[in-house]
Parts: sequence; C-alpha cells; structure tokens
Amino acid sequence: MSGLVIGIGNPDRGDDALGIEVIARMRESVDDDVRLATVGGDTLALFDCWHGATCVHVVDAMQSGAAPGTVRRFDATDDAVGAELGSFVSTHAFDLADAIELARTLGRLPERLVVWGVEAREFAHGHGLSAPVARAADDLAKTIAEECAYTRR
Repeated sequence: MSGLVIGIGNPDRGDDALGIEVIARMRESVDDDVRLATVGGDTLALFDCWHGATCVHVVDAMQSGAAPGTVRRFDATDDAVGAELGSFVSTHAFDLADAIELARTLGRLPERLVVWGVEAREFAHGHGLSAPVARAADDLAKTIAEECAYTRR
C-alpha cells in the first residue's frame, strides 16, 4: 500500500503552519515507503499530490470553537465529510471539505483518505505555533506515523 501524509498550511500564519510542522516532525519517524508532502493554501493541489497513493492522511489546522490543540480525525474514504468538516473555518481559498467532495465526484479520491484537523488558536502573520497546537503537532506526528506503520501490515 502506497502511503502519503500531506500537511496543509502557511508557515507565516501562526497555527496555520500546523500541517507543515507535522510533516517536519515526521521526517525522522517514517519508513521510506511513506511519502511526506506539503501543500500551501490551494487545497485543489491535493488532487495532483495524492495521485497514485492508496492511503492518504491530510493534516490541517482548523477552527470550530473547541479548545486549541484539540485533534479530530475523520475517515473520508466512504462518507461525505461536508457535515463533519463544515463546522470548521479554514484559511484556504477553497474549503478542504469542498475539495474532498469535488475529488469524490470526479473519481479522484485515493482508496483510503483520513483527515486530521487540529483546533488552532492564532492565525496572525509572523507568529509560530501556539503552545497547545505545538504539543498537538508532536503527538499527531507520532500517531500518524504509527497508523501508517500499522496500515502497511
């Protein structure tokens, strides 16, 4: 099974860098058969990024009103994610849930798609990750690496 983890984000907008930071933390902990990639604010770029991968994990910072650092996991393989991800506010031009559902409609989803959302606190320019989001990034990098290893068995 071809594994891929994609971090979405903007490194110059505080907690929006979460996806990129998770990928950076995973570089030392995944096997060579798991690809790591980052995508900026263009969520439609996911289509090309995950082309050919069978098991994909997407990581993004979001806001839903939960406590900062709260991690949510969604399996987008078989069911529409609009209702689940629809309550989240994204900083991207094209909403992640809409991009996933468009890919589903076009037949461009990978065989397995897992979305990880981490509740953000701050999206201001020039700031790094807030403390609760940084802790979540550390934990999430380990969790996804373990899930990728388990999936290959």
